[in-house]
Amino acid sequence: QVQLVESGGGSVQPGGSLRLSCAPSERTLSNYDMGWFRQAPGKDREFVAATRRSSGSPNYASSVRGRFTISRDNAKSTAYLQMNNLKPEDTAVYYCAATESRMILSSTTRADQYSYWGQGTQVTVSS
Repeated sequence: QVQLVESGGGSVQPGGSLRLSCAPSERTLSNYDMGWFRQAPGKDREFVAATRRSSGSPNYASSVRGRFTISRDNAKSTAYLQMNNLKPEDTAVYYCAATESRMILSSTTRADQYSYWGQGTQVTVSS
């Protein structure tokens, strides 16, 4: 069973930045399409961003577009979520997700398309 190891969460003031990392325990990152989701207390898990192993463009939720950047370093077998200009409404547990299937762009927003999930990392934005 593939495990996704996340790191990089924490507490930050509004306007601050954090970078989340995610690495699969088996096989290299180049074998996976990757996504990030988040879940705030009392809310459903929601899509944040996704990157596919193909050369296609990344996909972002409208709420984070222009502030968050998803990237992947296949040599380090690690995916990243750079989060800038953080807002209190970004407070949530963030999960990375992966699938060995090749997704079309529209499918990357669907949690049920991912086979593997990280343990989650807390991001808190508060003054």
